[in-house]
Amino acid sequence: MEEGTPRSGPVAQRAMAGRIPLAVVVVDGGGLVSHWSTGARRLFGYTKEDAVGRPVGDLLPVHGAIPEGPALYGAYDGLGPDLETSLDGRISYPAAGRARLSEPGSGPDRRLDVLWWAYPLVGPGPERLLVLAADAAALTGAGGDRDGRGAQTERIAPGFALHTDFPGAEELADRLPEILPSMSVGESSRIVAQVLELGYPVLEFSQHDRVPVTPDWGVARRAERKERRERAERAAAHGLPAAADPADDEGEDLEYAAVRERLEFLNEVSGRIGSSLDLSRTIVEVSKAVVPRFTDVAGTYLREQVVAGEGFPDGPPDETTMWHRVAVEHTDEPGRWDDVVPVGESMPFPAHTPFFQCMTSGDPVLVPRITEEMGNAIASQFEKRDIRPLINHRSMLVVPLKARNVVLGFMILLRHQERPVFNDMDRVTGAELAARAGLVLDNARMYTYQESVADTLQDSMLPHIEPRMPGCDIATRYLPGTLLGRVGGDWFDSVKLPGSRTALVVGDVMGHGLNSAAMMGQLRTAVQTMAALDLPPEQLLRNLDDLAQRLGEHYLATCLYAVYDPIAGELSLANAGHIPPVLVRAVDGRSELLDLPTGAPIGVGGVPFESVRLPVAPGDRLLMCTDGLVEVRGEDIGVGLATLTESAAHPAASMDDACDTIIRALNTRGGRKDDVALLMARLNGIAAHDVAHWRLATDPSEVSRARELVREQLEAWSLSALGDTVELLVSELVTNAVRHSSSTRLGLRLVRSGALMCEVEDDDHTLPTLLSAGGGDEFGRGLRVVSALAKEWGTSRTNAGKTVWCELALPRR
Repeated sequence: MEEGTPRSGPVAQRAMAGRIPLAVVVVDGGGLVSHWSTGARRLFGYTKEDAVGRPVGDLLPVHGAIPEGPALYGAYDGLGPDLETSLDGRISYPAAGRARLSEPGSGPDRRLDVLWWAYPLVGPGPERLLVLAADAAALTGAGGDRDGRGAQTERIAPGFALHTDFPGAEELADRLPEILPSMSVGESSRIVAQVLELGYPVLEFSQHDRVPVTPDWGVARRAERKERRERAERAAAHGLPAAADPADDEGEDLEYAAVRERLEFLNEVSGRIGSSLDLSRTIVEVSKAVVPRFTDVAGTYLREQVVAGEGFPDGPPDETTMWHRVAVEHTDEPGRWDDVVPVGESMPFPAHTPFFQCMTSGDPVLVPRITEEMGNAIASQFEKRDIRPLINHRSMLVVPLKARNVVLGFMILLRHQERPVFNDMDRVTGAELAARAGLVLDNARMYTYQESVADTLQDSMLPHIEPRMPGCDIATRYLPGTLLGRVGGDWFDSVKLPGSRTALVVGDVMGHGLNSAAMMGQLRTAVQTMAALDLPPEQLLRNLDDLAQRLGEHYLATCLYAVYDPIAGELSLANAGHIPPVLVRAVDGRSELLDLPTGAPIGVGGVPFESVRLPVAPGDRLLMCTDGLVEVRGEDIGVGLATLTESAAHPAASMDDACDTIIRALNTRGGRKDDVALLMARLNGIAAHDVAHWRLATDPSEVSRARELVREQLEAWSLSALGDTVELLVSELVTNAVRHSSSTRLGLRLVRSGALMCEVEDDDHTLPTLLSAGGGDEFGRGLRVVSALAKEWGTSRTNAGKTVWCELALPRR
């Protein structure tokens, strides 16, 4: 019939149902028939006794393809060999077509028009080819002829369907074991599994009309088999013999064997590749999961942005996109691939390669065999390295690694020549495998990216502390949280204060995540600002508490604030709900937890803070940390504090080594969930001979005296090279104090430590400011001179007035 004309009659209805008389022929490795069904006898005319053991080519003499008929249908884009090629065993993938066979005992003009499907078989048995065949003339309808060009039939062609929702599509798998009675259940089960894996046979009547093929002779249904088994059981119960039924031993539902095996493989792979969020480990897991079970070689490529943790790639890939080879797994001899395709290499792929086709289309690309021509094209990408011996004549499947419709990378899968080539079912399996792997890789990529963002955020919020401050050395450590997120609210800081003093701070915002980190940044900035005002420790914490209450009721934090005066050899400390610091005495190595007034956490409000002054000696060490270091779930915090105190007393070659010793002692107990901030300061002090102090009157004549005192002291310290600069700086600072302050006394001090510090103090609380002086202005240039010549300078209020200071680097010796 013409296309679009409704079919009528029982033959057409039978065709639409896909129920046709079906011949089943099995061929062994020698090309001899090992099974010949009743349907084969009816279609081809040979009895089973005449057929079994004979060459299949003698029984199925191919006369040629049907002229003007449909093209041959194979598993690969409609291209398939003829039946003779399949019978000769020259292909290793399923094929289908339509052919003319010479009928036995007929004249030269008698040709049998058959539709055929050929399935190559693998496994331990001798079977190597399964052929299904049907009489095409039976499907042409009334008035049709033996050539398959009946007036009532449009186009009839055999093909394959890897996935189908047609009713009864599983019937072939259900019935095929019953029409292979000469085989054991295991053998027929293996054949059925491969048929299901390679594709259901279907009939195509038009481009849009496909129906599955099922045999059209009476066979027992499941219910009938169950009834026979029940009858046999009842007969056995009454002592009566029961006839054996081979179908009763069928066991499982054979039609689902191959599908179940594929699903089990995919589930197994999914379980193996989802064990970690580490991107590098996940890549290795994906490669090892498919070798050797699914493929012999697996090479994984990812876009460079994914490997670098730079977030989701922008835009589709093109010929300039760089792909980073991240893994190569294979079953070849060790080292064979290493020199030619080393892991870590980045390269683009041109448009003529199947890799480019895969990454731009986002679909798998199947190459049954890599030809010499394709091998040369691929090899052109590898300069001075011949990859052709590794890839030529192998079967290749390229599958994309996608997430959210973006190609993150792809996998190149290769099979040895001795192994069956990839087929359409492998393409589907590989695509599903790649989809699952892509999701896992994307999860690992997002985790790596977010981890990088968190680390960057945390690093940006933590200060870069100078290891040497006036009179003390400092070492710090920060450990992100292990269970509750990498971003936390722990921080440490150090602030340079007037008088060669140093403020040391450790704080802990309650909670975790970005909110805590943001609050930590605000509090840290506030502490730095208030420390620069040289507020006493208890006053600073009180101001910080007020600020936290103004910011919101959820702002809670603990804080430990200490000020070290290296000249006086004294510590001033105040605590706001923080764990106490540890002081290690240099004289005897004894360590102790300092007993400080605890105070309430920052943000509680209404609670006073107190400060404590402690004398310290040169070489003493002060250790300040957050509770994440000493607190472990299920363990009293006193145990952690005792371990902290003990480990802090251990001698170490350097400050960094001392910090690492403490971290190892407390971080190996397990169960840590919180982030950790650790600050250790070695209080070296400043010796008396490195400090010079003078009292000056508020008289202009004292400016020259100040220059003379400074010159003499620098000569005594062998720092005459700084004489002119320091004299000018001192002259400007003293002049400003004499002219612009209402004080009655001035103080001038030089301090030699890691740098040369010059300080001028008076009892006027008004701070000087940097002014813009015009060409005719008499004043306003003094602090500009100081700013230009000094390494650093600053001003701060004190209890008695103010201090203006500047610092110069010491000359190298």
